[in-house]
Amino acid sequence: MTRTWQRWQDWAALVIGVLTALSPIVVSTDTAALWSLIVFGVLIAATALWSLAQPGSVASEYVHAVLGVLLFISPWVFSYADLGGASWTSWVAGVLTVAVGLAALPSANAEHRGLVGQH
Repeated sequence: MTRTWQRWQDWAALVIGVLTALSPIVVSTDTAALWSLIVFGVLIAATALWSLAQPGSVASEYVHAVLGVLLFISPWVFSYADLGGASWTSWVAGVLTVAVGLAALPSANAEHRGLVGQH
């Protein structure tokens, strides 16, 4: 059974979210890129905190994956693909978010099954 605040994938997601939200400080952005990076970064960080606090929450890991996909496509959706720093931040952070979300699924499923079995 995984204890709360222990899973490395969730800590990685938290770091990715915080760095994404803070990235407009160091990369060139326009308004769309600025808000996309901040909003997705905060949502990824918040979901990571949810996962850390409730390691049996399978839904939070799927939310990581969905947020990662949305972050990855955001340069095209919000028309900032021509801004290299903002685009690459979105692409790399998006792929990493999907990867850590999916990597945490087996342990989240096992934790969830353990919790369900105790009812």
